[in-house]
This record gives sequence, structure tokens and C-alpha cells, in this order.
Amino acid sequence: MSRYPVSLRRVGGYDASCLDAHVAELFEAVGCPVGRGDRVLVKPNLVAPKNTALSCSHPRIVRAACLFALSRGAAVIVADSPAFGTGRIMARLAGLTEALADLPVAVASLDGPRPLRLAHGGTIGVSALALEADHILNLARLKCHDQMGLTLATKNFFGCVCGFRKSLAHQRLGKDRATFARMILDVLATLPPSTSLLDGIVAMHKAGPVGGEAFPLGLLGASASPLALDTAVYALLGLAPQDVPLWAEAMRQGLGGVRPEDVDYPLEGLAAFDATGFRTPKALAALTFEPRRFVKGRLRSLLVGLGLRR
Repeated sequence: MSRYPVSLRRVGGYDASCLDAHVAELFEAVGCPVGRGDRVLVKPNLVAPKNTALSCSHPRIVRAACLFALSRGAAVIVADSPAFGTGRIMARLAGLTEALADLPVAVASLDGPRPLRLAHGGTIGVSALALEADHILNLARLKCHDQMGLTLATKNFFGCVCGFRKSLAHQRLGKDRATFARMILDVLATLPPSTSLLDGIVAMHKAGPVGGEAFPLGLLGASASPLALDTAVYALLGLAPQDVPLWAEAMRQGLGGVRPEDVDYPLEGLAAFDATGFRTPKALAALTFEPRRFVKGRLRSLLVGLGLRR
């Protein structure tokens, strides 16, 4: 029976002088294979210009991941495809550009869509930049999600779908949560090898992925399996597969790392973290957007891209 290491470390805050060391320790504990000459995509979560301190990847976390990859001799690019605006614009608004200014890394958008044929039929455009990387450092934020329950390491790979194609996926596939979840797993399966880092130092609960509230969980975790890393969080929060559509679909497919009993903790265990009071959405919102909201969202994205709105 396969075992899936998930390294966890309790971290008090983002100003800790040892944050860079903690991130490196977590990556090393799960055998991150990044090496000299590798083209590494550091993929943060840059969702929208609202509430960036909580909704987006923290600049210190992104910087620490870049330092780890650079210390291994890798060539690093930081990129995402946000819901609003471009990767470069959102990186600036979220404080990443400033945090990385003294490092030899490029900041870009995940564009250049290549069609990926989906298991249920149809295609979706996945970024060539992501597909051509030798390794992806997937930097997720531990947040509630109004439509999918939680957004953790696995769902963060949905950001490799280019631009407005994410919104179109909501419209085309959102009538059935299992189909939408299957699409995310299809995207994950086609991407290069990855190591995921989940930031739950300050998580978002009650709602999300933008409008929730801060929850100081003090958790930083990593794994070569995003599914196993997510499973650890589900277990910590006392959730069941029926509470999280992505977990339920991964279970249905029999994917590795989705059973809590198959997860190992080489560093700290779940008992080191207190999730008492963490609240997930009571009911999930529809995945599809009303036509008016869809058009409004696309217009807002255009305005953010033109620098006319935050």
C-alpha cells in the first residue's frame, strides 16, 4: 500500500525570521527534486485585487519558495492566471513584485493556451508556460470556497487554465460539480511533476475564496502529492468527502493520497494544530454564473488589465 508524506510545521506568523528555513525544510522533507538547470514555475494563488492580504499568496511565502529553488540552481519564473487582470498586474497589487525585486526571477502571466482534451469530452486551454516547466512549486492558500467548499493545493492548479477560459469552464461544466471537479483533476494529470506548499498560517474561513475572514491556524505544509496535502487538511477540519466535491471525485476515481489513513507526517502531526472554530460554508453556491454576473466579471477583468480599476 502506497504512503504519502505530508510535512507540516507550526509557524506563528509571516514575520518570523526562520520562515525561509521552514519553507526549505518542508520542501526537503518531502523530497522536492528541483535541481540545477531546472526550469521551475512558482505558481502562487493570485485570485483577485480584493482582500489581497488574505485571498492571495503571501509575498513572504512566494519569496521563500523562490529562494529555495534558486539555492538549488534552478531558473525561476513566477506566474499565475488570475480571475481578474493579468499575472503581472496581480503580482504587483498583491505585493509580490516588490518582495521579489532583488531576486533573479521573472514575473509573468500563465498564457499561451494549449488545448487539453477532457475525460468527459471537450477541451480546455492550459498554459504552455506551465506545461513546459520541468517542475512546478505550487503555492496554495488555505481558504474556504463558496462554490467548492475549500480551495487548497489541488484546486490551485486550476490557475494553469488561461484567463477567461476559467470563467467559461464554470459556465460550461458548472451544472454538475463532479464534472467540474473531474476537469480540475484532468488539468492536474497533464501538468509536469510538482511539489505543493500550502499556507495556512493565516487561513480564510466562513466564506471565500475572496470575501472570507481570517483564521490564525499557524499551519504550513508541503507534499509531492497535492491530493494528500489536501486530505491532511480535510482530516484536520473533520470533513467528509461529501463536504468537498473535489475530494469526492478524487475518491470516486480511486486516486492515491485521498484516504487519511494513507498519509504520513514526517515532521509535525495534525495534533499540533487547533482548528476549533474554523467554519466552512453552510451551503455551496452554484458554480455557474448568472449571465449578468458573468458579463460584469469579464468587464471588471478588462478594467483591471487596463489599470482602470483595482
